[in-house]
Amino acid sequence: MKVLLIKDVKDLGKKGEIKEVKDGYGQNFLIGKGFALLATNEVMRKYESDQRKKAAAEAEEIANLKSIEKKLGELKLTVKRKLGANGSLFGAVTKDEIAHELKEQYSIDIDKKTVELEQAIKTTGNFNVSIKLGHGIHATLTLIILGE
Repeated sequence: MKVLLIKDVKDLGKKGEIKEVKDGYGQNFLIGKGFALLATNEVMRKYESDQRKKAAAEAEEIANLKSIEKKLGELKLTVKRKLGANGSLFGAVTKDEIAHELKEQYSIDIDKKTVELEQAIKTTGNFNVSIKLGHGIHATLTLIILGE
């Protein structure tokens, strides 16, 4: 019996592989527990179609992320904060503030968890902020902190 694995199965194979197994094992365990489907022509065509759709969606997402990366590389995000008596900021500029300001100033919506700060920003000046967009794509944003 030929089965299409829809989940990884220890000592048999990985998701997406077609395996030849004994009828009882295939029918009772693999298909019965939802680890595999009977490898008919219809099931194979549907699986291949789903894989093509998934690959196309991923390629579109990567293209979108690369355009955001390019856009972020060209931007200079300005944040104004109140200064204390000694010229340092009240508190630090947080990842949440950076994500919020990007949304407010440039309508770019990113998750605050993707923003990476090497150290806390507690002074005025220019800083490079790394943003992980996913799929191995990293953008560098120029952040300008101004005092009021």
